[in-house]
Amino acid sequence: MKINLNDPNIMDAGDASRIWGHAENYVRRTYKSNPLKFPEGSIRKFGKQWIVTTEGMEAITGIKDPRKR
Repeated sequence: MKINLNDPNIMDAGDASRIWGHAENYVRRTYKSNPLKFPEGSIRKFGKQWIVTTEGMEAITGIKDPRKR
């Protein structure tokens, strides 16, 4: 399976937090306090960088992607 890293549904956790209207560390804080809120495969740490999917953000915030409004 080929993964398209240019897919806008894969983003840096800080950017995702801002898109959904939260502080830059929102995703990291949420993951640290409740990792089970994220669907499997929707968040991953690469080195020091957290990557999250649109699916993960929608799951933890309960808000559909604001970019699609």
